[in-house]
Amino acid sequence: MKPMVLTGDRPTGPLHLGHYFGTLANRVRLQDVHPMYVLVADYQVITDRDLPGEIQSNITQLLLDYLAVGLDPAKVTIFQHSAIPELNQLLLPFLSLVSVAELGRNPTVKDEIAHSSQQAVSGLMFTYPVHQAADILFCKGTLVPVGKDQLPHVEVTRLVARRFNERYAEVFPLPEAMMGEQPLLKGLDGDKMSKSRGNAITLSATEDETAALIRKARTDSDRLITFDPENRPEVANLLTLAGLCLKRSPQDVADEIGDGGAASLKRLVTEAVNEFLRPIRKRRQEHTADDVRMVLREGNVRARERAVRTLDEVRAAMGF
Repeated sequence: MKPMVLTGDRPTGPLHLGHYFGTLANRVRLQDVHPMYVLVADYQVITDRDLPGEIQSNITQLLLDYLAVGLDPAKVTIFQHSAIPELNQLLLPFLSLVSVAELGRNPTVKDEIAHSSQQAVSGLMFTYPVHQAADILFCKGTLVPVGKDQLPHVEVTRLVARRFNERYAEVFPLPEAMMGEQPLLKGLDGDKMSKSRGNAITLSATEDETAALIRKARTDSDRLITFDPENRPEVANLLTLAGLCLKRSPQDVADEIGDGGAASLKRLVTEAVNEFLRPIRKRRQEHTADDVRMVLREGNVRARERAVRTLDEVRAAMGF
């Protein structure tokens, strides 16, 4: 079977550098090698919140980020979860293949529950990994570019595919996770980089906004800058960020700064990040909301045609 890539994001806010180095860079490279579906997971926004927020605006901004980093709608199918009802029909038989205990043990779900804005955990939160299984398997995805925190979801997808094949018929391949260049880039406060935690540098941030965020980043009082992730994690994280943007090793960046202290470190990081984001910002300004609507219209048609075929296979295999 020819490799098929499935990837995507929830439209909960602008994408950031953690997304870029975790998955987006991989997607841009892979679009020239394999067929790819990119999911705008709008229904999944309400897994950890009561309301979807500015959903239409967030979808537009997400698509603009996609186009800005170099995803090409002529090469990839970008589609919207809520426009493909067959995805939710696949969810029902898939849910019968996993236990409540297995879903409850998922470490990513546990982390998302801990940071949820909901007063009570919804049933949708527990079924989130199975939602993702439907998203991956509807197109028979075999390669899934993800960050480290999403690896447990890919394992659930493999479990669902394997049990369906054993119980009914060989319909689904077992997908493999693909890790990005920097699977887990920490935020500027030393915690996981996240839109909801306010510690991320977004791809759409201006140069001044980027500089202000980096000025507030945590460091320490030692003037000699060294790359020591275990004992100096905040400094190491900034060095890692600069290294990724400059395509140099963090150790090399640390050696250049020497005893310049935190001020020199932050100045170098700011220059590196702004230089890296400059072409992305330029491409973003070249696209409009009309471009986004056209991309989604065309992608939704192609994705739904594929989902209908897969659902027909599933029904036939199950005897419906």
